[in-house]
Amino acid sequence: MRGLNILSIVIATSMLVACVGKTALLTEEDMAGYVMVYHKDCDHGLHMAYSHDGYEWTALNDDRPIMAGDTIAEQHGIRDPYIMRGPDGGFCMAMTDLHVFGQRDSVRTTQWERPRKYGWGNNRGLVLFKSMDLIHWKRTNLDFTTLTSPTGEVDEEGNPIPWSEVGCVWAPEMTIDDTNGRILMHFTTRMLDLRNRIYCVYMNDAFDTMTSDPKLLFHSVTDAHGNPRFNMIDSHILKVGDTYHLFASEHGWGKHATGACITGPYTLDTLYSDGEPLRHEAPTIWKRLGEERWVLMYDNYSKNPTNFGFAETTDFKTFTSIGHFDEPGCPMTRTNFAEQKHGSVMPVTKQELQRLIEHWEKTYLFH
Repeated sequence: MRGLNILSIVIATSMLVACVGKTALLTEEDMAGYVMVYHKDCDHGLHMAYSHDGYEWTALNDDRPIMAGDTIAEQHGIRDPYIMRGPDGGFCMAMTDLHVFGQRDSVRTTQWERPRKYGWGNNRGLVLFKSMDLIHWKRTNLDFTTLTSPTGEVDEEGNPIPWSEVGCVWAPEMTIDDTNGRILMHFTTRMLDLRNRIYCVYMNDAFDTMTSDPKLLFHSVTDAHGNPRFNMIDSHILKVGDTYHLFASEHGWGKHATGACITGPYTLDTLYSDGEPLRHEAPTIWKRLGEERWVLMYDNYSKNPTNFGFAETTDFKTFTSIGHFDEPGCPMTRTNFAEQKHGSVMPVTKQELQRLIEHWEKTYLFH
């Protein structure tokens, strides 16, 4: 597509290999554990943890970053990582290119990278990774301000807003469109300092190139003039049966919507409640292996220190809160980390998990 400036740098020590059809050979019965990715405000790097049972979690590399934000992001920091298995069997990972404490940590002299007219936490793009083994990764940096396709949005005077005026590109997540087998990446974006909305774009299997123009996917309820009333951020999409479920955060509260098509339209579930009384964000859903039970995980930024909260559902109508990491009565525990932010979870095979653990145990021992 025209105007897309992609800087792609190979950071792997071995070349990525083709693995077409691998995903089709793997089923839930092949999975033996889970991998979680998250970031931390103290270092703005990528962290990874694992669990054999989905309840007790241990950080790899003793909770030091497995990738330092200052080496992979143009803003010298990353946030909001998401990981999934792609249609070719490889692993795709995406994250926000943003350091919200850049001035504090002396990576820039101003509070934000760009003028205040672009709003809080303004940034220009995302950081993408592709791997066939969860250890060696190929990186791609996307700058959305170079796009020349229409955004479809207008300013207060009715003038079209170009991508060069995008105010933020946050919280990317991916879903496989089962109608065509393609990767749909969806993310939060804001034009100038207007309301945040959810956009989506199709990606190639190599996860380094957009194959469509970004389009509006979802936003909050609108006012009398048709403008979104609130910020809608941090989308997560999964399909259960014939229904696509979209979770997001509106003004600090969890929202749930459903649709028959991955690209919408989505209908808001007005009866939805995740049971969390404090403001939170970054909802993500993952299935417990061997059970018809899904875990809703979210970032409870209102707690001090920040923590993840959890709820479970079997029908996507009723969500039962099971508490926060390490709290009395909560089955979710951590062995060696705390104050994690904006996480996501993916199932892995026994071999994949063992290889990952052994790699980072050796890395930690010889550091």
